[in-house]
Amino acid sequence: MAAASVSSRTLRLTEPHIVQELFVERGLREGMVIVEPTIASICHADLRYFGGLRKPEILARKLPMALLHEGIGRVVGGSSELLRIGQRVVIVPYVPGYLLHGIRPEECCPACRGEIEDNYCSRGVFLGSGTDGIAQSRLVLPEPCVIPVPDAVSDEIAVLAELCSVSYRALRGVKPLLDRAKVAVFGDGPVGYLTAAMLHHAFHVGTDRLTVFGAIREKLDEFDFAKTEMVQTYPFSAGDKVDIVVECTGGRFSESAINQGIDLLKPGGHLIAMGVSEDLVPINTRDILEKGITMHGSSRSSDKDFREVLKVMEREDCQATLRKLVPNQFTVVSKADDLAGAMESALAHRDWKKTYLDFHW
Repeated sequence: MAAASVSSRTLRLTEPHIVQELFVERGLREGMVIVEPTIASICHADLRYFGGLRKPEILARKLPMALLHEGIGRVVGGSSELLRIGQRVVIVPYVPGYLLHGIRPEECCPACRGEIEDNYCSRGVFLGSGTDGIAQSRLVLPEPCVIPVPDAVSDEIAVLAELCSVSYRALRGVKPLLDRAKVAVFGDGPVGYLTAAMLHHAFHVGTDRLTVFGAIREKLDEFDFAKTEMVQTYPFSAGDKVDIVVECTGGRFSESAINQGIDLLKPGGHLIAMGVSEDLVPINTRDILEKGITMHGSSRSSDKDFREVLKVMEREDCQATLRKLVPNQFTVVSKADDLAGAMESALAHRDWKKTYLDFHW
């Protein structure tokens, strides 16, 4: 008997700035859930692919590919006993190898066996990065990667769960220190904002212990739950020292943010790097050694981080904070040209608020 499958309208980036539609048959086996994406958000990673800002050899290896990894949808089929048809769900883009291949965790890799962090599976996939992402009418995912949205969380807030989960995951490694540590976040964009928001709402770091550094005053003014400082004028070598620095800038700003963070850290401090850069970043290793600084890198989360973040999102104070990133209008996407147009607009304007896509399949 032929294996079960489902047909998905897939909007694939075939080359930079070109999106084409095709129908793809997705295999469906026991334990898999069919999700129809409803709302997605554009990430800077999507824009780097769309704009051809990745290295040519990377684009050649990964394209064609449907973009997007931040989104929600509704259950439309599958074999889940825990999820009902029509249920609102958050899409977890990281799929570990044992779920992907239908094998036992111990047969997969050290991450799946619990020997290292579970978001570093060597056989897993990440939607919109080497495998088709959310820009398709039918996603087929293992049940653990499809998480119900609590009734108290609206769609527009739930879309931010992926970004929040990445911040939560990065901070979880220093959780034992956060009840009294002084923390500095570098970056006044969405990643910096949501990281500071998770520090405040999930880990209860108060304004007296949380400082955000940025370059644009209008953006920093949105961080009303933290102290703020302009990087252009702050005396990093002479200023108040902190226990933890989280770098959320990426790109060409990574070098200055990381090195300013090293200046700012106390001996024995922790530096968490979250910003993605296409180029190698020179850093002050002398002071890392002299201060005994520990560096962490983190850019992806797993389903357990999503579940914790969704609990935090149920609180009204957290929702009020996150709502500042929700755009006033959503872009309707029903065909390839709609998605390409939304990408071009996001690439050109780089608004502080997120760009939301409202799928009409």
